[in-house]
Amino acid sequence: MSQPRRPITAEDLCQITYVEEPQISPDGRWIAFVQVTVDRLENAYKRNIWLAPTRGGQPLQLTRSGKDTQPRWSPDGAFLAFTSARDEKPQIYLLRMVEPGGEARQLTRLPNGAHSPAWSPDGQQIAFLAGLNAAEREREDQSQEEPPPADKLEGKHRKERKEHDEAKRWDPRIVQRLPYRTGTAFLDDRFAQVYVIATAETPQGEPARPRRLTQVDADHNPPQWSPDGQYLYTARISDPLRDEPWRWSNLYRIRVADGETQELTDESYSSSAPLPSPDGQWVAYIRFPRERLSERITRLAIIPAGGGQPRDLNLELDRSIGDFRWLPDSSGLVCTVLSEGNIQIHRVTLADNRFEVQLGGTLHVDRLDVHTAGIAYAASTPANPSELYWLPTGSPEPQQLTQVNARFLERVIIQDMHELRWRSPSGVEIQGWYMLPVGYETGKTYPLALNIHGGPHVMWGPAMKSMWHEWQFHAARGYVVFFCNPRGAEGYGESFQMALHAAWGEIAFDDLMAGVDALLAHGFVDPSRLAVTGGSYGGYMTAWITAHTQRFACAVAQRGVYNLLAFTGVTDIPSFIPTEFGIEPWENPEYLWQHSPLAHAHKIKTPLLLIHSENDFRVPISEAEQLFAYVRRSGGTVQLVRFPREGHEMSRSGEPEHRIASLTLMVEWFDQYCQPRRDTQPDPISQEVK
Repeated sequence: MSQPRRPITAEDLCQITYVEEPQISPDGRWIAFVQVTVDRLENAYKRNIWLAPTRGGQPLQLTRSGKDTQPRWSPDGAFLAFTSARDEKPQIYLLRMVEPGGEARQLTRLPNGAHSPAWSPDGQQIAFLAGLNAAEREREDQSQEEPPPADKLEGKHRKERKEHDEAKRWDPRIVQRLPYRTGTAFLDDRFAQVYVIATAETPQGEPARPRRLTQVDADHNPPQWSPDGQYLYTARISDPLRDEPWRWSNLYRIRVADGETQELTDESYSSSAPLPSPDGQWVAYIRFPRERLSERITRLAIIPAGGGQPRDLNLELDRSIGDFRWLPDSSGLVCTVLSEGNIQIHRVTLADNRFEVQLGGTLHVDRLDVHTAGIAYAASTPANPSELYWLPTGSPEPQQLTQVNARFLERVIIQDMHELRWRSPSGVEIQGWYMLPVGYETGKTYPLALNIHGGPHVMWGPAMKSMWHEWQFHAARGYVVFFCNPRGAEGYGESFQMALHAAWGEIAFDDLMAGVDALLAHGFVDPSRLAVTGGSYGGYMTAWITAHTQRFACAVAQRGVYNLLAFTGVTDIPSFIPTEFGIEPWENPEYLWQHSPLAHAHKIKTPLLLIHSENDFRVPISEAEQLFAYVRRSGGTVQLVRFPREGHEMSRSGEPEHRIASLTLMVEWFDQYCQPRRDTQPDPISQEVK
């Protein structure tokens, strides 16, 4: 007898499994993929490589270290290369696939690790990336290798000495470029260089020596082979002395024989992720115009393999492109397209730039791979946070190859998503979605949790993988969950995406409040019990909203930008605000200040919880510290929760215990102000703060 389903809890974060990086075998019979699980005991994530048959059957686990990623098939399917950090530094390993599940052979042994393997067309070599600084490259060029330790004790002492010397190398730390820190760490002087290594062992049974092809103080994109095996394609900053490398990225072609490098694009666009066509004629890649770069749609372009005039494929489509792969006959590409809350699979033909939907519906496709036999992809849906699927060539219906979340989903209550569209005061149509609370009864009213996305150009949708558990948890705790894509979001065309320029708060405020009013008109939300939350730009909007209206009972602002003037000087994306607002801080500081929530923080009387990570180098915690002090000193109700060791991605990929704590604190804050019905119910429309 089956057990009754229960509401989802915050701790259920540890029950969800994710599928990543599908890779189809050359014969089309197998898909290698990465399965991600949570190890509650170690408070960490485990990544192992699995194998799924495309014709049906149980998937097979290939690796068990918990630190294995980036599976890549050899051209003949006899081997699988992958990256593993099982011995501290990530290295590249080879696993024989004639009898899957055997012991993997370590291919690289670089002192700083190696990653991003790519097989040569003949299977005799693998290109990869490894980080070194100038001094390490010089020693490598001179073949100055350290002899192996005499015993374990000497090896232990060497390791301790290296750790000591590494720490002292940055004492003091001299900063010369922007950014100088990102993620949760300071940048160092090691840059990802392109290597090749033979896959066969030497006649003496020793691993082959890798050969480095690049010598530039710049990080290279993962290398991709030309079909004839003579060249590698990559991308990097053109001038290593420039700040913000991603803004100046160009495509390069490297001759494998001698490392001769040819620049294929210029700096009028930021170009990255090159992928040669199977026939060798073209290179597909992603590019952005440098003018207002952050506000543009992602352009999928092609360029002749030896350089020439680029051609954008998706300008008429007017939608951003995510992942992409060439069709085997080089006639076009298969790609993911972001549109109106969904990430679907399309096919584009080079002859006429015509896009056709290969896989539609309500879903978010994460990554894909393409074969003559079909398309493999990982995706989330409103009913399932992640699975592996196979779309056979010529078939209209995909096959679900994994059931990684089946047992979990059988035990919990999953709430449906409902679409809602409305007109903002500007007349623009806005799209959103809502979810009714667990146990919903017609005729009753419930508290609302308004969720606001970040970016500000992120596109949310009903199958959003990173928010799936959080939204279901809010609904399980008795809230109507509501989210939308106000102007500025991807998925609705470039003009819609650029409409937020120089007015982050004012424009989105109108769209969001009109959405709340449209939802209230349905009659199942109690207007006196409204909560609002969001992260990054969503944190900005949470603070902006509570400074400009008192209609919300409480608010939770996460990792938000609150002071546009200070942000430019402390973030790892220092040109972001000047791009988004069209001015440098010194050109019109008063304008940026007036568009900062901090300038209006003294008006915030809505109980406000601030959640921020102490190692957030995208939006440093000083942003939350300022807002906390301003609201506290002006008489508001405010608390600040600081998470150690975490960065900007804490809510998506931080320590599981921290993510659970954050979700719990958020909903407890909601409950404190929204679950008990308040005595008075003021008119929510007229509560603007003057």
